[in-house]
Amino acid sequence: MTREQQLKFCKKCTNRRLDMKVGLLCNLTGEMAHFENECKSFNLDEAVVEKIDDTEAVEHNEVLNKLSDKNLEKFKTEQELPKAIITGIVVGVLAALLWGAITVATGYQIGFMAIAVGALVGLSIRFVGKGVDKIFGISGGIIAVLSCVLGNFFSIIGFIANTEGLGYFETLNVFNYSQLIPIMIETFSGIDLLFYGIAAYEGYKFSFRTFTEKDLYELEK
Repeated sequence: MTREQQLKFCKKCTNRRLDMKVGLLCNLTGEMAHFENECKSFNLDEAVVEKIDDTEAVEHNEVLNKLSDKNLEKFKTEQELPKAIITGIVVGVLAALLWGAITVATGYQIGFMAIAVGALVGLSIRFVGKGVDKIFGISGGIIAVLSCVLGNFFSIIGFIANTEGLGYFETLNVFNYSQLIPIMIETFSGIDLLFYGIAAYEGYKFSFRTFTEKDLYELEK
């Protein structure tokens, strides 16, 4: 066993003692842990268990480090990547439509909408996908950014439709798509890049299956 694996037991044992120079020691032997697989002197400290956080999600990289290979493989078999991507795309399109509608209704492009789009896409992927692999986060980030771009496109269509007195579907049909990129560039600002970056981060972060400290303890005890 590695030192880190041994410390998972030591931190919850009543026989632990902290030495400021070397770290946790066994109070019975006065030495660092040397056991393999299990410690015969282990005595669970119930007070420590009660203090374990069961509300806040642990960072995904930390989850991967704390899960055993057996549990990690188990959760990988429960993943649903195709369903997660489809759901993320559907939610992203709906969020983009909402973004466009709010922008046209208010007359302002609200950058904070990008953050909401990223969170919605990520949470939908998490709920359906139950993912622990990196591809879930990457997919969430990409879909979130593309949804933001689509939201800006819908805003442009909405403004053109209102200006020209056309219906939205009619505008989509007659729009000169060769002008799309120049128009997107003209309406793009530096702050958009910041919000797109946040949306990508939110889409990535929220796309993973979550575990609390208590969940991890129950799995690995």
